[in-house]
Amino acid sequence: MIWGGSSCRRAGPSHAVDDAATAARASPAAAPAFYPPGVDASGRLPASPNLLPADALRSERCAGYETDRPDVQFHVPRSARTILDLGCSSGSLGAALKRRQPSTVVGVEPVAEYARDAAERLDRVFAVDVESFLSGPAPAEAPFDCLIAADVLEHLVDPWQVLSQAAELLRPGGTAVISLPNVAYWHGLLRFVRDGRWPLDDQGVFDRTHLRWFTRDDALDLLQQAGLRPVVVEPRYWASGWRSKWRLLAERTPLDRFLAPQYVISAIRVV
Repeated sequence: MIWGGSSCRRAGPSHAVDDAATAARASPAAAPAFYPPGVDASGRLPASPNLLPADALRSERCAGYETDRPDVQFHVPRSARTILDLGCSSGSLGAALKRRQPSTVVGVEPVAEYARDAAERLDRVFAVDVESFLSGPAPAEAPFDCLIAADVLEHLVDPWQVLSQAAELLRPGGTAVISLPNVAYWHGLLRFVRDGRWPLDDQGVFDRTHLRWFTRDDALDLLQQAGLRPVVVEPRYWASGWRSKWRLLAERTPLDRFLAPQYVISAIRVV
């Protein structure tokens, strides 16, 4: 998980999520679900190893899981009226899109606490892992105008299959927006060369819960094999001052693929 966007905001009292739809989509044979760090299959936010209360633990992770992601919003067409958000967390991104434009937003979120909050903000939320959701029948809102998978695919066992299945829920010509960390980011490679160990962090590019790793070209291949034609590739940087000036020079060279810690990519479904 990589973070970006505005400050976090908690929802009010939880509404019920779509339990009937969730039960219908449960699949014992599904691949392991995506859970944020420290969250197990119960869907609860437990105390941290440092004995932080669950609320404090959630606040600690807020910047990574509960922002409205303006970088992702930018790539969602304003004409999109039906939107599917895979790994919607507490629904901040979908809620921001609903404020921006008239739309129906359907979320998928495996962590029960996040799903309950998302149900306050979105039109419908499936409290189930992404693989189980996609193994069931298409939701009534399909086909969708836009599919969002923001920093989710790297947590899955088979993101290639998941994205291919999710793309089938898009209308022809519909837009997919994905966000992925860049495993070729120079800072992580430098750590590997220096320390002789693969970086494993609690969050960011080298989040220890990531199961799959992608370079920019890998991300483009992921989209294309799912029948999605990449349209815009936006590198995401967090640099200022002299570092920003150095990056502007370096991105005109073959070093550009090592500069961005994250990419946001929009693509069109082709049939």
